Amino acid sequence: MEVQMSGTITKIRNIGLENVMVTDQYMVNAFEKEIDYLLSIDDDRMLAGFRDTAGIDMKGAVRYEGWENMLIGGHTMGHYLTALAQSYANPCASSEVRKTIKDKIDYIITSLLECQKNSKGKEGFIFGAAILDRDNVEVQFDNVERCQTHIITQAWVPWYTMHKILAGILDVYRFTGSSDALTLAKGIGDWTYNRASSWGQELNEIVISTEYGGMNDALYLLYSFTGEDRYAKAAHFFDQDKLFKRIEAGAPNALDGLHANTTIPKFLGAIARYVYVHGRTVDGEVVDATQYLKFAEVFFDMVVNKHTYVTGGNSEWEHFGLDKVLDAERTNANNETCNTYNMLKLAKVLFEVTGDVKYLDYYEKTFINSILSSQNPETGMTTYFQPMATGYFKTYGERFNKFWCCTGTGMENFTKLGDSFYYEDDDKVYIGLYMGSKLYTKGKDDKEIVYTVDADLLDKDTAKIILSGDSDNLKKLALRIPYWLDGDLEITVNGSKASFDKENGFAVIKDDLQKGDIVSIRLPMKLYAQSLPDENRAMALCYGPYVLSADLGDKDLNTTTTGVDVTIPADKIVESEYIIIPDGKSAKDIADNITDYVMPVIAAGCKAAFKVCGCDYIFSPHFLKYRHRYGIYFYYMTDSERRDDLAKGRGGKANILDMIEAGYGQYENDDLHDMQDNGSIGTTSPITSRKATPGGSFTYRMIVAPWRPCSLGVTVLTEDDGKKLTISVADEVIFDKILDHTKYVEDNKVSKYTIETQIPEELLKKAQRVTAYGKEYLVVPVRFEGDKDIESARITDFVTIR
Repeated sequence: MEVQMSGTITKIRNIGLENVMVTDQYMVNAFEKEIDYLLSIDDDRMLAGFRDTAGIDMKGAVRYEGWENMLIGGHTMGHYLTALAQSYANPCASSEVRKTIKDKIDYIITSLLECQKNSKGKEGFIFGAAILDRDNVEVQFDNVERCQTHIITQAWVPWYTMHKILAGILDVYRFTGSSDALTLAKGIGDWTYNRASSWGQELNEIVISTEYGGMNDALYLLYSFTGEDRYAKAAHFFDQDKLFKRIEAGAPNALDGLHANTTIPKFLGAIARYVYVHGRTVDGEVVDATQYLKFAEVFFDMVVNKHTYVTGGNSEWEHFGLDKVLDAERTNANNETCNTYNMLKLAKVLFEVTGDVKYLDYYEKTFINSILSSQNPETGMTTYFQPMATGYFKTYGERFNKFWCCTGTGMENFTKLGDSFYYEDDDKVYIGLYMGSKLYTKGKDDKEIVYTVDADLLDKDTAKIILSGDSDNLKKLALRIPYWLDGDLEITVNGSKASFDKENGFAVIKDDLQKGDIVSIRLPMKLYAQSLPDENRAMALCYGPYVLSADLGDKDLNTTTTGVDVTIPADKIVESEYIIIPDGKSAKDIADNITDYVMPVIAAGCKAAFKVCGCDYIFSPHFLKYRHRYGIYFYYMTDSERRDDLAKGRGGKANILDMIEAGYGQYENDDLHDMQDNGSIGTTSPITSRKATPGGSFTYRMIVAPWRPCSLGVTVLTEDDGKKLTISVADEVIFDKILDHTKYVEDNKVSKYTIETQIPEELLKKAQRVTAYGKEYLVVPVRFEGDKDIESARITDFVTIR
C-alpha cells in the first residue's frame, strides 16, 4: 500500500524494497535465515514490558533476557517492527510468510494501542523497559533531565529507546498503510512535543547531551506523513545545532571522543529536516534548511575520509578517535555494526538529494564488506563489532538472551536487502549496484517493466540486464561506472556495441530500449591495495568492491565479554602480521605495481583467491568468512624494517591491562568495572566524559597485575584548567592537583592530554579477586573526585591501566 508523504527535496528517487527481489544466492540465504529468526520470536514476550508498564494483562509472558530485561528494554521492539514491515513488503517473502508476518504486525500494533490507551504515563506514552518506579513510569526521562544517567539504577538512554519504538511503528505505517500504526505514532509524537515544549533552552541542552538516537529523524518523518507542524517542531528540539556547526567548521579532530552511534543518527535528522521541511511553512514561517544539508555532507565526508576502515566501518569501542588515526586503533572491538547501518542510511539519502555517485561507491563497498559480512550464514545471527586487528574473528549474538542494539539493526539489515540498488528520476532508471536481483517498476506509459540483473562478479565479469514486461515506453537506463573498473567500460545491447553518455558517474545508454532487450556491461575488477593514513605500510588488498582477507585458521576461537554482555573474541592469534617485501622496495612500490606481487591462485571453496609473493597466506573475499580468524591489514616491510619495528615495539594498546571509556555507561557499568556513582554526571555530547559533582565521586574496579609495575592513565580536557582532580587507588590518594595543561604538554593548541601516574606497589598488593563473566580478575578500586564545593575536571576517552 502506497503511503502519501509531504513534498520532499530529492533529485533522484530510491526505488523501494517492495519493488526489488534479490536473487543472489548469498543474499537469498541471508533473508531466509532472518525470516526464520523473526518468526521464532514470541510476540507476547516482546510486548511484556510494554504491557507491564501500562499495567495491563501480560498474557502470562515475561520479558526476554539480556538488554530487553534492563532499562534499555523495548528498543528491540522498534527494530523488530521495522524488520517485520520490511519482510512483509519484500518480494522475496512467500505469500504464506507475508500473511504470518502481517498477522504478527497487526497483533503487536493492536496490543501497543491498548498499552497507549491505558498508559500510566502522560497521554500517548508507551515504553517497555524494566520499571524503576511504578508510580512514575516516565522516571527514566525525568532522570535524564536531572543529569542522572546511571544505566542500571537511573536511566539507560530512554530517548534512544523511544526513537527505536517510534521508528518501527512509522515503518509499519510506511510499508503496510496501517492507520492504527499512524495513530500510535502520533500519540508518541504528541507526548514528545508536550514534554519537549516545556524544557527551555538550558534543559533542552541537558537532554540532548545524552544519547537520543534519531528522534529528530523519526519525528520529521512523522511530520512528512501528517503535515502537522507540531511534529516538525518536536523534531527540531533534537537538532543539535551546536554540534552541527562545529562539524561544519571542519576543525581538526572534530569527532574525537564522540560516541559514533550517538552522533551518526543526529545527522540523519539533519538531512531529514532538509528533505521534509525545507521550503515548507511551519508555525507560520517558511523554513530554510539549506544549512542542514551542508551539515550532513560535511559530516559524511569527515567520517569516511578520516575515520573509516577499508570495509566501510568505523570506530573503536564505539567511539571516534583522532583524525586519520586508524592503525593505532585496530583492536578486537572496531566497527560497531549499528554505525555502518546508519552510515548507509545517510549515504542513500545523500545520493538521492545530490546525485553524487560517491555515495553509491561507499554504499556498495560497505554493504558487501560490512553488512553482508555481519551475518553468520548458518545461524542468521549478527555481529556487534568486527575486529580490524589481525588475528581475531567475528562473534555473533544469540537468538533470545542478548538483544544488543546490533541485534536489532541486524534484523533490519537482512530484511531490506536490495532496497538501495535502484533509483529513478523522471527520465532515467539508475542501476547502482550490480547484484543478482529483479526490479519491478513502470515505464513512462505507466505499464509494468521488469529489469532482471544477472550478476555474480566473483564468478564472471559481465552483468546482464534483461528487460521484460508490458511497457512500450521505457526510461533511459543509467549504469553506474564503478571506481574499481579495470579498463574501459564496455556495454552492449542485444550483442551490439551500445553508445552511451557519461553523466555524473553513470553511463546513460543512448539507445531507446524496449522490452525483450538484453543489456550487457563488462565489469572487469581491478586488484589494488589501500593503506592506513597513520601507517602507510599497513595495507589491505581489494578486488573490485570486495575486501580480501587472509584465512588464519580456526584455532581456539575463545570469546570474552565487554560492556553489558557484549561478546568479543578473547585472544589474537597470528603467526606474523608482516609480509616481507624485497630489499629496496617500499609498501607504496608494492601498491603501485600490485599485479607484480599479488597473484591469483586456485583455492578450494574460493571464487577469487590470491597470494602475495613470499607469503603463504591465501587472501579471498572477506565477507564470506564467518568462523575463521582473519587478517585484513598486514604490514608490508623489508626484513630489516620488520626487525626495527619489532625492536621498537609497535605501540597501540598492546601493553594495556584494562581500559574503560569514561562517560559511556555500557562499559562503566559492566560486571567487571561496576561503577559506583556517588555523585557524577556522564555525557556523550559535546564529548563523551564523566565528572564528579561537588562533594561527589565515581569509582571503577580496574584490573591490575600486582607482580608488575602498573600505571594509571587518564585523559582530561585543556579547557578544564583550574579545576581540581583527585584520584585514589585502593582508598589511597595517588593524584591530587589543580589542573594546568602546561605542566604536561608543550602544545597550547591541544584540546586534551593524558596524565600517567605510577601506582605504588603497596597499593597493587591490595588487589581483590572478583568474578565477572565467569572469570576471575585481580582489581583495585579507582576513585575520581573534585572538591566538596566544586565539580571535578572531566575525564574523557579511556581510563587505562598499563
